[in-house]
Amino acid sequence: MTNRRSPVGREQPGSVLVVIPTFNERDNLHPIVQRLRTAVPTAHVLIVDDGSPDGTGALAERLAARDEHVHVLHRTEKSGLGMAYVAGFDWGRQRDYEVLVEMDADGSHAPEELPRMLRALGRDGREADVVLGSRYVPGGRVVNWPRRRAWLSRGANLYTRLALGAAVCDITSGFRAYRRAVLERVKLHNVASQGYCFQVDLAWRAIEAGFTVAEVPITFVERESGESKMSGSIVWEALVRVTKWGLRRRANQVRSLVDSRGRYSRGR
Repeated sequence: MTNRRSPVGREQPGSVLVVIPTFNERDNLHPIVQRLRTAVPTAHVLIVDDGSPDGTGALAERLAARDEHVHVLHRTEKSGLGMAYVAGFDWGRQRDYEVLVEMDADGSHAPEELPRMLRALGRDGREADVVLGSRYVPGGRVVNWPRRRAWLSRGANLYTRLALGAAVCDITSGFRAYRRAVLERVKLHNVASQGYCFQVDLAWRAIEAGFTVAEVPITFVERESGESKMSGSIVWEALVRVTKWGLRRRANQVRSLVDSRGRYSRGR
């Protein structure tokens, strides 16, 4: 893993860092960075490239050379979306960014919607701690998805809500913003999940830690260029892990109920 830009301590507290993982996103990267810099001119961008063979990393370096708000973190192997975000979050936390954002490189997340998400997050500690760009709250929608993909996404969110008791409509959303304090509390280096499951894992950890999670409607547009990273193994991982977490949650609830009844009986 290498980084040739931005020594630790250079950035000012209160700034926003948008983390964009890439693997073979050469055709999509420049347009999305341009749109992002226009939508939120004060934000910084960190491109986390997993050794893309198509030249994405070299393009990222050229973008960074022209714009001091753009930075690059090169990773030597493709170890998945979750670990790319963890590396990006660590990079940002070391440089005192207060808000860290997840966003895809393929254009499915519109940078123009990020200002609304940041307003919902707030800066004074009185608003949300995590903001999810939600496809499934009123005003949210999905464009150009095949019916099977739409049903899979909605089904995954419904199953997760039922299993974990999480009052969130789009817990698998990959467009989201965190306060730095959240990422420092949720033990990022214990996260081994990828894809859908990584998003569920972090949101669930934030909820369990008592942080406030808000949802802002977004329009998700399926990529027009490049290949989707979604796979059967990612879906299977999410199903298995969420089921385990749900069973553990139910077991803890039963244990707490039994303990409370035992204390009540002894106190009579």
